[in-house]
Amino acid sequence: MPELPDVEAFKRYMDATSLHKTIEGVEVKSSLILGNASARELQARLTGHKFQSTRRYGKYLFVRVDDGFWFILHFGMSGRLKYFKNIDKDPPHDRLLISFANGFHLAYDCQRKLGKVGITEEVESFIREKDLGPDVLELDFTTLKEILEGRRGTVKYTLMNQHIIAGIGNIYSDEILFQAGVHPTTKINKLKKKMLKKLFEEMKKVLQTAIDCQTDPEKLPEYYLLQHRSKGGRCPRCHSDLERIKVSGRTAYYCPKHQKKNC
Repeated sequence: MPELPDVEAFKRYMDATSLHKTIEGVEVKSSLILGNASARELQARLTGHKFQSTRRYGKYLFVRVDDGFWFILHFGMSGRLKYFKNIDKDPPHDRLLISFANGFHLAYDCQRKLGKVGITEEVESFIREKDLGPDVLELDFTTLKEILEGRRGTVKYTLMNQHIIAGIGNIYSDEILFQAGVHPTTKINKLKKKMLKKLFEEMKKVLQTAIDCQTDPEKLPEYYLLQHRSKGGRCPRCHSDLERIKVSGRTAYYCPKHQKKNC
């Protein structure tokens, strides 16, 4: 599932390919991806206009249109973007096709149809409407302590809850916890200040490292969990078998030697 580093990669991809080009056509190929706008409204508001800039917040990508509103992209479980010229190269799971006057196209490819597109007049009002927590890369330690005050859920659930912190999902929560040495079922209110500070630092470090590596697992440091995060995987530090458990309905992988359940 695309998480903050993936969406940041999509942002940079869109910046490099799709800005300042006149939109000639908009084709919605599946109504299942429509959020708060109909196919007709998207076509009417985008056609003849240009994308000016982009902004990422959590797992959302916002694209500024030249007449003032924002086009919203959420990538669900399998969404991605593809910019291409030859229509025969249209991705197999294209759910939205934007055609530019220069002959190129931008496809919103989403195999499982769980992503959404829409529009908003203001990004901040959309964030409030969705009750999103602070974007994790914009979060400071003081604010983190404040928003965690009084919470009692597991640390993994807390990291993945977009209403608390926006941007982290199942995969990167496992990586953050592994690097911080925290067991995924540890209660957030049981973390001492020193360990909470370590968790905060790893949140920033892991996500920025993934962005710098262009979300390519093979480019990540060899001591990262992500490449080994599968059934039968081994800890990249001590080569012990990784454990797999369910936490709040999501599968968590961890090393029982480095992430002891002591809280």
